[in-house]
Amino acid sequence: FAGGESAYYISLNKDKRSLTLNLKKKKGKAILRQLIAQSDVLVENYRLGTLDKLGFGYESVKEINPRLIYCSITGYGNTGPMSHVAGVDIVVAAEAGLIGITGEKDRPPSKVGVAITDILTALFAQGAIANALYHREKTGRGQKIDLSLFESQVATLFNLSSTYLISGEIPQRMGLAHATIVPYQGFKTKDEEYILVAVTSEKMWEEFCHLMGIPEFIHDPRFDINKKRVMNRDELIPMLEEKIAARDSDEWLSAFKKVNIPCGRVNTMDRVFNHPQIKPRNMVVEVKHPTADKIKLVGIPVKYSETPGSIRLPPPLLGQHTEEILSDLLGYSKEEIGALRQEGIV
Repeated sequence: FAGGESAYYISLNKDKRSLTLNLKKKKGKAILRQLIAQSDVLVENYRLGTLDKLGFGYESVKEINPRLIYCSITGYGNTGPMSHVAGVDIVVAAEAGLIGITGEKDRPPSKVGVAITDILTALFAQGAIANALYHREKTGRGQKIDLSLFESQVATLFNLSSTYLISGEIPQRMGLAHATIVPYQGFKTKDEEYILVAVTSEKMWEEFCHLMGIPEFIHDPRFDINKKRVMNRDELIPMLEEKIAARDSDEWLSAFKKVNIPCGRVNTMDRVFNHPQIKPRNMVVEVKHPTADKIKLVGIPVKYSETPGSIRLPPPLLGQHTEEILSDLLGYSKEEIGALRQEGIV
């Protein structure tokens, strides 16, 4: 926590303003209609039908502002037999196949370390909204975007979903290994660290074998091309594990990098934020917070040549900008806002 706000909340809400509004009261609904009338985009992630009951379904909102982009994010989409079921990241990740392919072979499935299904859906929403805004620029018309956690996750199974759809083969959990490239996985080193090594070509395989001290494997008929290494994975990998376990991680990483074999350490969070790329790429920024003085936030990963991004606002306190939004955007006086507070509207 920082200044009474959770780290989780802080991570999700930078560069936002917060307005509290009671949508069960007529005046609250009237304020939202005023905001919608001058907005470009509305994003909602209520269970299907909730906003319709409040009078803010797409058909109603379109009457207020035909140019509005209305992005509806649900667990399973606006149609289909599960459209009214609420969706949360870990459950949808399981149903959409991600958890089933995550974890060690012959071990129970495992969740990913972050709420990746939520994050992927947000990224799809960003692209969808940008596309809809471009369409509006050309046609003058807004539209509704129907986006679900489930479909977002299914869409990002990539080569594994394609493997099943083409061959009927069910992908298995591979731990730190790759299903179709060998060696392309994690190895434990002498100093109890884990490193990832990706040998992605036959030229790299030659370099790798020389570094390992096994030049005879270069032309060994069991391992001379990737297809055979995949077929004989169970024979090859234990020998490589033994070799790599004999030296420290720094030694291996230095050796692999010298011959341009992709490699890296499995970092803990402290090492992530001491990585040599973090500071020059401005991936940690400090901002002033209303109750916690200064806080550190993750920076902006996309670098624009003409419109460089910046974090302008810290994550807001609940309702922090209510008066500012009502007065600056909608022209409410201090007296009117005070009355709305007294009535429990804001």
